[in-house]
Amino acid sequence: MARKVPEIPSASLADIAFMLLIFFLVTTTMDIDSGLERRLPPWADQTEDNEQQINERNVFVVLINKNNDLLVENEYTDIRSLREKTKEFLSNPYNASNLPEKELVNVPYFGEVMVAKNAVISLQNDIDTRYSTYVAVQNELVAAINELRDEIATQQFGKPYSKLDKEQQEAVRIIYPSRISEAESKRR
Repeated sequence: MARKVPEIPSASLADIAFMLLIFFLVTTTMDIDSGLERRLPPWADQTEDNEQQINERNVFVVLINKNNDLLVENEYTDIRSLREKTKEFLSNPYNASNLPEKELVNVPYFGEVMVAKNAVISLQNDIDTRYSTYVAVQNELVAAINELRDEIATQQFGKPYSKLDKEQQEAVRIIYPSRISEAESKRR
């Protein structure tokens, strides 16, 4: 007589699998994606011939090489000083000849203000640049613009830029526009 092999009860196997699934879902941590929030400029018709000559002093050149070294205006720079250098470039507080040209502009809520309206930040990186370095540089550039906007908004309206209404924010953006130009990645 052959012995009967006892069967394993499978009625509660689905319950156990479900409990394990819930356990792993609850205990697993998810990496938060980092990214960049950007509003793209309006589409420019390619048939229009609206090329403008940009004065070299109006361009703030930021390069990131394949070793993740940061070059600002052809000088090696630490990322911690990038924000202050960007703020100095955009505000040009003493109307220095090596910083952007300033023009007198009539700005709502402010009156006539000297504005570096042609200032552009040119960001270029190598194909092998780490994404984390690229994002860190972008964050510093945007933070510099946001700090300048907050400073002038607090000075004029007594509250930060984010708390202003649309018209007030537009006036501040005339004084400190966000112009970050990104060139196609290259091998350097």
